[in-house]
Amino acid sequence: MKAIPPITKYMTAAPHSIGADQSLATARDFMKSHGIRHLPVMQAGKLKGILSDRDLKMALGFEGVNPIITRVEEVALEDAYTVSSNAKLDEVVATMADKRIGSALILDNQHLVGIFTATDAMKALADLLRTRLQG
Repeated sequence: MKAIPPITKYMTAAPHSIGADQSLATARDFMKSHGIRHLPVMQAGKLKGILSDRDLKMALGFEGVNPIITRVEEVALEDAYTVSSNAKLDEVVATMADKRIGSALILDNQHLVGIFTATDAMKALADLLRTRLQG
């Protein structure tokens, strides 16, 4: 039996991120132009949280929220799910499934090195099925 791979094998390395002080309009446009649904939020070079497309859409749906004035830090989830770069794939996907989390931010010495999303999990599943279960 093969060893369970580390999360780094399937994560998206060097993910796009946004500054906490940027506007929701900037975040919306950035996510749309890059085709992403999860955006790590940074402040002074450190991870501050994560902004999902769902959270962004919900915030923009509230009356009185001006996307040009409202800052990302006002909407972003500060308690993002983070794992170390040596975390095992099975542990990360089990936690994501159990807690219904859409992404994991990968940290190495407190620096953001990657993101692992549900889409990455599907790619990992397809790869593992092809390489480990094919007859």
